[in-house]
Amino acid sequence: MSNTSRLLFRLILSTLLVIASGCAGARAQDVAVGELQPQARQEKTTQVINKVLERFHYRKVNLDDAFADRIMTAYLKSLDANRSFFTQGEVDRFEREARQLDDDLKRGKVELGFEVFRLYRQRVEERTAFALALLDQGFSFDQDEHYRFDRAKAAWPATPVELDQIWRQRVKNDWLGLKLAKKKDEEIRKVLRERYEGLAKRVRQFDSDDIYQTFINAYIETLEPHTSYMSPSTAENFDISMRLSLEGIGAVLKGEADYTEVQRTIPGGPARVSGLIHAGDRIVGVGQGQDGPIEDVVGWRLQDVVDKIRGPKDSVVRLQILPKSAGPDGPTREVTLVRNEIKLEDQAAKAYVVDDLPNAPGLRVGVLEVPGFYRDFRAEADGDKNFRSTTRDVQNLINDLKRQGVDGILVDLRGNGGGSLTEATDLTGLFIDQGPVVQVKDSFGKVDVEKDPAPGSAYTGPLAVLVDRNSASASEIFAAAMQDYGRAIVIGEPTFGKGTVQTLIDLNRYVPGNGEDLGRLRLTMAEFYRISGGSTQLRGVEPDILFPTAPQGAEHGERSLENALPWNSILPAKYDRNKLGDLSVFREASQKRISADEGFRMLTARERLLKELDDEDTVSLKEADRRVQADRREKILKDQRDAFLRAQGVTPLDEEAEDVDEEALDAQQKIVDKIQMREAASILADAVRAEAQRVREANRN
Repeated sequence: MSNTSRLLFRLILSTLLVIASGCAGARAQDVAVGELQPQARQEKTTQVINKVLERFHYRKVNLDDAFADRIMTAYLKSLDANRSFFTQGEVDRFEREARQLDDDLKRGKVELGFEVFRLYRQRVEERTAFALALLDQGFSFDQDEHYRFDRAKAAWPATPVELDQIWRQRVKNDWLGLKLAKKKDEEIRKVLRERYEGLAKRVRQFDSDDIYQTFINAYIETLEPHTSYMSPSTAENFDISMRLSLEGIGAVLKGEADYTEVQRTIPGGPARVSGLIHAGDRIVGVGQGQDGPIEDVVGWRLQDVVDKIRGPKDSVVRLQILPKSAGPDGPTREVTLVRNEIKLEDQAAKAYVVDDLPNAPGLRVGVLEVPGFYRDFRAEADGDKNFRSTTRDVQNLINDLKRQGVDGILVDLRGNGGGSLTEATDLTGLFIDQGPVVQVKDSFGKVDVEKDPAPGSAYTGPLAVLVDRNSASASEIFAAAMQDYGRAIVIGEPTFGKGTVQTLIDLNRYVPGNGEDLGRLRLTMAEFYRISGGSTQLRGVEPDILFPTAPQGAEHGERSLENALPWNSILPAKYDRNKLGDLSVFREASQKRISADEGFRMLTARERLLKELDDEDTVSLKEADRRVQADRREKILKDQRDAFLRAQGVTPLDEEAEDVDEEALDAQQKIVDKIQMREAASILADAVRAEAQRVREANRN
């Protein structure tokens, strides 16, 4: 791979703290309906996008009638994901008109997208007015009635009367949820009035660029989910967020139905450091400063929520969090965070020694926590020979662990969302002699092999790698290489499964001398393959020893994304594979320990409950039934958690108390986080003891 290509990949894979992407921030004034028309600039932009996709995208475009149907389906989903504004007759009309959409897009024509949006805006006005009128009536919650809150796979409503019923139940459900959260009637009316009025207001603030971006992304993301378009205003907002990217709360957010959901937290960021915000939690309110009012953000556009959370360093933001495990009616938690700069040293690798494992008295396991694959490119470019990097830090930590006489090393990659490809390659080189690490195939079919060129390794002893569902990208490259070489036992959960590479393309470069800004395209242009030939795309890395907390089905990671690239394979690279031997003995020993472990019982109970919540799409509107259901879930989680904490000699806290001790709550969470690590260390200890026994027997013979 050329130096230019290497630099490109470094830039692509360097961890960017992109909190969210989407439309530009909220505007102060409504946009007149007459202004919602496509612009000549957008026609030109569409034609340029077509050319770029055709030439450079990893998946080739076939813009035909079938593809056009899928675009319309995606666009309707982006506007009305819960199928609660449009009727079936309107959808049928849009789908008939979409038969011409492939030809329109080839010419750059996007009028249909604007036509659909103008009707959508009208329907939002009608539905929110209907909802507001219901607030003065109040509700009775003693009847057997069920509301389908997730309508993504439901039939479109047949008539406006059916829409009225859906919205009556929606408002009733919203009211009941706040009532169960101990809100008074007048407070409930105030919150819901602001929520519904806010929904209509935000839709009225969509301008031509917002509509175009939404429509063209329905087209692009029908091809593949990681490719997207940024309008000029969004690109400007993106640049601002990048300049401020290391000042914030350190959380990657996504829109999920009416909620803003935490996708993951960034190592060293205020959210991760607090210990009180986790993947899957939902942000339902945002307040500024120590005592500013909490603003309800349910139903908000993702970017609008991000704008509320983002702010200058050292300022305070308060988040009202609805934990993932709490369900829609569970108790919320208010978390106070100080926005801060996320420094390189906050994400740095760390090491410690575990020497009290019950299955291996006297044996010492060194644990390397690697939260990200970082590299100080700026210091490197400035000629600083001592620039910080994951590999350099880990090498120093390995030397320190060796001085402490560890018997094996566990590399902990849980929650590591990736980073620099160079660092993934170099870190692999610390544990192998030399050879290929990962293969990269571009959109032209050319395959480059990233190699560790330096002979020798920093550590040759027993090794294990711990991964989870949030280990992604560069983490998967490292774990896959360790598994393919037979160098380490990979333990934990199947990884995220993101095996594609994106780059940002300025569309203006394709129209020289153009006086108008066309925006940018985030383009998928390559795919990673293991040295054994299989891709890390979609499947991720399957551990050698699987924990019972592994998510079931396709609800997580790349597997949960529509239009994701499929798994496939290419020819393997040339490399020498070691044999780890039969792992079944270690697997059986682990399963026996886990079945008797209170910590894993707690984690598996939580996973079952979360799966139950994920599978539900309806909820009772009878207050008594809802309380029973919520109490049951809370009791399951609390009983399992408390049993585990007592087994650790820790007194459980009452999270429902008015004055929750957040520091103690965080300490409890950190104890919970050790469960998987200690079992992974125990598995490695079993392997170390087995190898020692084999050597002793060989010496006797």
